[in-house]
Amino acid sequence: MKVDRRQFLQGTAAATAAAVCPRYAKAAEFEYKLGNNQTANHPSTLRSIEAADRIFKATDGRLKISVFPTSQLGSDTDCLSQVRSGALEIFQLSPVIMATLLPVAAISGICFAFKDYKTVWSALDGDLGKLVRGEIAKVGLVASDRIFDNGFRVITTSTHQINTPDDLKGVKMRVPASPLWTSMFKALGAAPATVNWSEAYSALQTKIVDGQENPLNLIEIFKINEVQKYVSVTNHMWDGFWPLFNAKALKALPPKFQDIVLENFTQAGVEQRADVDKLNQTAGDNLKKLGMVFAYPDPEAFRTVLRQVGWYKEWKERLGAQAWATLEKYAGQLG
Repeated sequence: MKVDRRQFLQGTAAATAAAVCPRYAKAAEFEYKLGNNQTANHPSTLRSIEAADRIFKATDGRLKISVFPTSQLGSDTDCLSQVRSGALEIFQLSPVIMATLLPVAAISGICFAFKDYKTVWSALDGDLGKLVRGEIAKVGLVASDRIFDNGFRVITTSTHQINTPDDLKGVKMRVPASPLWTSMFKALGAAPATVNWSEAYSALQTKIVDGQENPLNLIEIFKINEVQKYVSVTNHMWDGFWPLFNAKALKALPPKFQDIVLENFTQAGVEQRADVDKLNQTAGDNLKKLGMVFAYPDPEAFRTVLRQVGWYKEWKERLGAQAWATLEKYAGQLG
């Protein structure tokens, strides 16, 4: 599948108004729902639709998975509750948001831990991912072997460029509902404020907050350039989406079907990563053309501040020595 940037950015009203699922005349024996908070034409959604189609065919039409993008089934926290209870069979969720239920899930979002994608995938496809998936299994969920990509997050502001940690002091930063995000920006001297993403554009436009942080491709998609001037490519956090399956719903399928589901979402994860990588490669240039001013700060300056104020020590204690040692196996010593 080729992801067309124009189609991806524009989306369609029809696609977001209803679930997208394989269309066959044959009635399915099992009908499952998949939810995410991405747009209808985001690679996470498109690759999930493809996986659902392959699964339908491979199970001779006995398992149909309908895909509901753009938070149609509820907020992230709502859907996390639904997938745990079995009201929803599959949900794609950021590990840092999942940490509201399972704190150790936040280990992959530790700030300035990963220097590049090679390190990210070594960790998440290796022992760090295995550790987190094992903990996820303890709360009645099954995580795919391959986490989907969201990207490295960067900072945007409307007031001034962020070149050093000092430049963050007093800046009102929009953050998601996550202790990790909030504590990091507080440690760096900023003033973080939790704002739902659906309200973030308005909060930036009305100056309720001065800045926000997200991967470059999402900054372009949601036209943050219209309400922000400066981009600081801090790459302070990598974020992704775990495909999560309700364990009882998965085990209710014949063993062969279980294998088909997991194999196809593993394939979808690999393909989705490549799609996001291509989008991120061009998003920076496109945002520059739209008038955003870029800076490339030294990440070591930010790490130094976090070490000095004991931020890494705090999160090591919160997440546990085993998880921290596994992270440092890939990231090197942090604290």
